[in-house]
Amino acid sequence: MAEPRTRPKRATIFDVAAEAGVSRGTVSRVLNGEPYVSQSAREAIEAAIEKVGYVRNTAARNLATQSSGAVALIVHEPHSVFVEDPNIGAILLGTNTALSDADYQLVSLIIDTDRDTERVVSYLGGGFVDGAIVVSAREDDPIADALQRLRIPTVLVGRPETAPELPSVSIDNRSSAREITERLLATGRGRIGMIAAALDRDSGRDRLAGFRDALGERFDPELVVDVPLYSFHAGQEGMQRLIERAPDVDGVFAASDAIAAGAVDVLRDRGRRVPADVGVVGFDDSAWALRCQPALSTVRQPAGLLGARAAELVLDEIRTGERRSGVVLLPTEVVWRDSA
Repeated sequence: MAEPRTRPKRATIFDVAAEAGVSRGTVSRVLNGEPYVSQSAREAIEAAIEKVGYVRNTAARNLATQSSGAVALIVHEPHSVFVEDPNIGAILLGTNTALSDADYQLVSLIIDTDRDTERVVSYLGGGFVDGAIVVSAREDDPIADALQRLRIPTVLVGRPETAPELPSVSIDNRSSAREITERLLATGRGRIGMIAAALDRDSGRDRLAGFRDALGERFDPELVVDVPLYSFHAGQEGMQRLIERAPDVDGVFAASDAIAAGAVDVLRDRGRRVPADVGVVGFDDSAWALRCQPALSTVRQPAGLLGARAAELVLDEIRTGERRSGVVLLPTEVVWRDSA
């Protein structure tokens, strides 16, 4: 029977002191960057740290300072979307850059199930993070509620109506969707449909509202199909339903680039040419837009900047203890390519 594995003993401050031939207090002063330590003692301690392999006990330091030095990025999406969606990756990288510049650690937490929600709420209550950024928060989101209850500095990427007390960083999804739909209308399309998505959050609802604004009296609810996620497979499913419902559709606004890519795939399989027979536009200007053939007309949103700005707001509240209410809106632009 194999012997149970034991964890190697960590070097302690006492090991450093013994190796350097100084007191524990002298080692502590060097570790804390305090003055009044001779250069020879400092050099002996630094050599001893290297030799014994001493690493500061972060957990003990955090307990003493009541600070973890970490901020959580909480992504409320299925695992498949987390991996597939380039926007989430860009938000994560933007967040990490801003936190790294401030010497904070990023902790990524993914919520896919109700059990994940319970686990994450329990983790947040343990004092392991100083602040949190929530991506894809839903209306009446239990995570947002828990963060408010725990009084953890929090910023939302997006702006659910049920959490107005929490600051957020977002874009104007409604006006952006209206603008690109108007551009699609200007190409002479007469039967424009939409594959709407994520109607349980502000971005999905606002993009549908913008589409409706652009069409005005020409809006036909029969030409709108909704899918749950911003994903390629959801786009395939939505396009199949839309073309069966309206075979004469000649324009499609997809609520995301991933959805648009799925729609283009189905149209190609059905023998419909893009853009000659059906013009397609998306939203995000993510990597999906350039994977499409032809390249996708879309709305460019600054995903990396959304993450960075959210991190800056969280760090500001951590440092000052003061929460800035309201929404920070970042600009978007229509990028017109060959798909329409």
